[in-house]
Order: sequence, then structure tokens, then C-alpha cells
Amino acid sequence: MKKGIVILFAATLGLAACNQYKKGPGGLMYTIHKDGGKDKIKEGDIVKLNFIQKTEKDSVTVNTWDMDAPQVFPVQKKVYAGDMNDVLTLFGEGDSATFKLDLDTVAKYSGQPKPANTKDKYLVFTIKVEKVLQKGKGEADSTFQKKARDFFEKDYKANIERLKGAEAGKIKKYIADNNLKTVTTASGLQYVISKPGNAEKPVLGDTMMVNYTGKLTTKKSNGKDNVFDTSDEKIAKESGKHNPMATYGPRPITLGRAIPGFDEGLKLIGKGGKMTLIIPSNLAYGEGGMQQGGISPFSPLVFEVELSDIKKPKAAPAGVAGATIAPVTTAPATAPAAAGHEGHKH
Repeated sequence: MKKGIVILFAATLGLAACNQYKKGPGGLMYTIHKDGGKDKIKEGDIVKLNFIQKTEKDSVTVNTWDMDAPQVFPVQKKVYAGDMNDVLTLFGEGDSATFKLDLDTVAKYSGQPKPANTKDKYLVFTIKVEKVLQKGKGEADSTFQKKARDFFEKDYKANIERLKGAEAGKIKKYIADNNLKTVTTASGLQYVISKPGNAEKPVLGDTMMVNYTGKLTTKKSNGKDNVFDTSDEKIAKESGKHNPMATYGPRPITLGRAIPGFDEGLKLIGKGGKMTLIIPSNLAYGEGGMQQGGISPFSPLVFEVELSDIKKPKAAPAGVAGATIAPVTTAPATAPAAAGHEGHKH
């Protein structure tokens, strides 16, 4: 069940779940906002969903609309009445709904404890069933799997082309909406320097201590900045990205081991400098994106950065010919969208 929760859940249509809830098995509560009139989902079908997952206090933890990343997965056999796979059989293609999963029931049958420090009784999901590929009665597994593979490969390629085609417009709109006067480098990186810093600039191998906030060019559905990572604890809390295990404040980033656009931009300012970077996807995570960070394919990124310090690599100990001390490359507890991606250059 834990795997199902991770793969599945939560979408935002901006619908208030104030409708009358119906009771289902296992403590389930649900309401259908729109009935698409299609056949209900069955075990073995493959579904494509957009969703929002949130707490009872409306704290959003996942939003596939904000990430522009609907989820595709097969509907498995239910483990118990009212589990995620069971819930989906209440809906069909085109349906939008909100439902609540009883956390005590989930914990009981999954063997996984309730989330730490939560007093919530329910986990709340709002979903939109975008597509259902139904397995025909008596249809051979191999035939259905080939049909599903062909369909969703075509769907994936179409989505990739859509995202690729939208990238330039996203960058242009962000610059216009924020009234920025950017400088564009030969690579396509765009930037605005608000404070140049002193004459000391980082060079390859230096460890930069950086305050930063990384966000998408598009806003969240609630109109707020779509932050995916930050070293600022206040921003982390406001954006729902706070990690109690993380150390906030300037973070170490080794020049030459971050995404190319970040590396290129930081070399343009000195110690104490501040700038805004608008990084096209080919200088960030490209066609692959980074699902864990909520970055979809062909996503341009925006970073607000401050270079607070520059640390040089340590010299080799005296008398040890040819020895060098490697610069710091360990990512902090919560991997920042630049520093934590060391080793993932494109």
C-alpha cells in the first residue's frame, strides 16, 4: 500500500471539498465533483491521473498539475477494502473527485506507521481521471500490455513535444511578468545582476557558499511561486518545502559540479554578489527533468542566488608529491536543486 500511495495521489482542480461525502469501506469518505459518464475503472486497467495530495489542514504535499506531470500506472488488486486500488474503482475516465483515506486503516493494513507528528485522521486527495485504458474481457495479457505500451508511448511523446514547444514561451512570459531586463549569454543563459560583489570570483574547483531559492517559471495553482528547493528556512516553510533534517543558510556548491547554467551564472559575480538566473532546460535537466524534485521535462528554472563566500581547495600536505585534497562535494541533508545535483550534469 505504501508504494501505491507514493505512485498515486492527489490533484488540484481548485475544488473545495465541502460537498456531501459518501461513506465507503475502510473508513473511506468520497465525493464526485464531475461524472464523466464512462465505465468505472477495474483491476488491471491502466490509468492516467492528475491529483493533489494534502493534509486535513489543507497543507499540499503533492500537486501534479503544478509539476505538469500526470501519473500513469496499472490498477492493482486491492489489499483491503477501501485501499487506493479499491478507491479507484469508484471512478471512470473524465471523473473528478475528492476522497479521504483513513490513516489508521492505512497503517493497520500496510504495516507502515502514520506519518510522524500528524494528528490528522485522513489523507485528502483531489483527482482528475485523465485517461483509462481498459483491459477487455478475455483479452490476453500480452495483447493488452502491447496496446498499453503503444498508447502511452504515443501519449508520452506528445506530452514531451508539448513541453518542449512551451519552454520559450514560459521564459518570455516570466521575464515580462517580472519586468526583468536580462543579459543573455552565448549558451542561452539569461541573468540579472542586482549586486556584483567584490573582485574575487569563483574558479573551477572552488567551493562556493550560496544562499539560493530555485523555482519554476510558472506559478502554482494558488498563484504563489513554484519553489522546488531553497536554502532559506522561511521560504522553505512558506512554500511547503521545509525539511526539519536540513541545515538552512549558505550551502556548499563546488563549481564545476552543479547544473551547467548554475555554474556559468555564479562565475559572473564576486563574493557578496547577488543575481537572478533564468536557466533554459538544456542547461538544467533537459528532456529527462527530475521527478524527485518536481521538475518536468524541458522545464526552464529560475534561481535567486547570493554568493556569500568562496573557499579554495586545500593545498597538498608538504612532502606528499602529487597529492591533492578533493574539494567538498557532499550534498547537504536536503539536496538543493543545484548543489545537490552534483554528478548529474547534462
